[in-house]
Amino acid sequence: MDLLGISVRWPIVGAPMAGGPSTPTLTAAVSRAGGLGFLAGGYLTAEALAQQIAEVETLGVSSFGVNLFVPGNPEVDEGALDTYLDSLRPEAERFGVEVTPKWDDDHFSEKLELLIGHPPSMVSFTFGCPPSDVVARLQDAGTRVVITVTTPAEASMATQVGADAVCAQGIEAGGHQANFVDDTAPDAGWGLLALVTAIRHETHLPVIAAGGVMTGAAVAAVVRAGAVAAQLGTALLRCPESGASEMYKAALADPRFTWTSTTRAFSGRRARGLVNDFMRAHPDAPSAYPHINNATRAMRQAALARRDPHATNLWAGQGFALARDRPAAEIIAAIGAEFDAVTT
Repeated sequence: MDLLGISVRWPIVGAPMAGGPSTPTLTAAVSRAGGLGFLAGGYLTAEALAQQIAEVETLGVSSFGVNLFVPGNPEVDEGALDTYLDSLRPEAERFGVEVTPKWDDDHFSEKLELLIGHPPSMVSFTFGCPPSDVVARLQDAGTRVVITVTTPAEASMATQVGADAVCAQGIEAGGHQANFVDDTAPDAGWGLLALVTAIRHETHLPVIAAGGVMTGAAVAAVVRAGAVAAQLGTALLRCPESGASEMYKAALADPRFTWTSTTRAFSGRRARGLVNDFMRAHPDAPSAYPHINNATRAMRQAALARRDPHATNLWAGQGFALARDRPAAEIIAAIGAEFDAVTT
């Protein structure tokens, strides 16, 4: 099967899950099993990303992708940000850490130069639309460029800058929503099937579908809706190759966590995760990314060290209850076999 010129057995892409869950071993396992594995470049320095790329290649995998975060606007509502950070300080004191906001560009330029000089099969972008010259430089290096979108209008913008494809992210997706501008109400947004259909009427570009896809039947559903592949993230969180913490993996299977919702509480950008005490206590966090994400990092790390699932982010898509503790290759094979069964 051909996926944007890349040979795969099934129309399955591994989601780039930044912050730890995506690892070189997971990326390699997905690609070897018949999908296209992805490294998450977010939150890494260029040097750390280069090391992860080398590890994937050492594992004998040449076809894989890398995701980058598009830097946002450093200007935010300072008053709203200060008020929110003040509300966090009692919890920060409980963990013995400081709450210090900071904007950064996530080493974007350095990582871009790395990928142009050492091009992977695919580069995807999240949190915005890169300029056309960035897209062209990657394509000239031999890389397919995918831009993550959450609306048909964003898909049109991706088309205009010359992207090879778009990744349509539905509201069902775990982790951060990729809106170009984070001004959407917390639980507003497009459902995946409706979004794929609308984008297919908006642009000629191939569409990769992301959000709540946990089974082969779901992969088949988005393919029938017009997608060329489905992107899986939450489905792989509990596998041994995932870098998610044991506390995180346990929470995904804990019957006390019954549903997900979107929140800005941890990062200042809409993201879907298991509903815990921190999310319930902070329903009105402002849009201020990465300022809040950097401000809460020490507190989240301290909660992780204490194995406290109620004071850190537990990103997960709506289908999290179907996540299984099995090797990544078995998960991809099982989903692929189910896809074959319902499409042949």
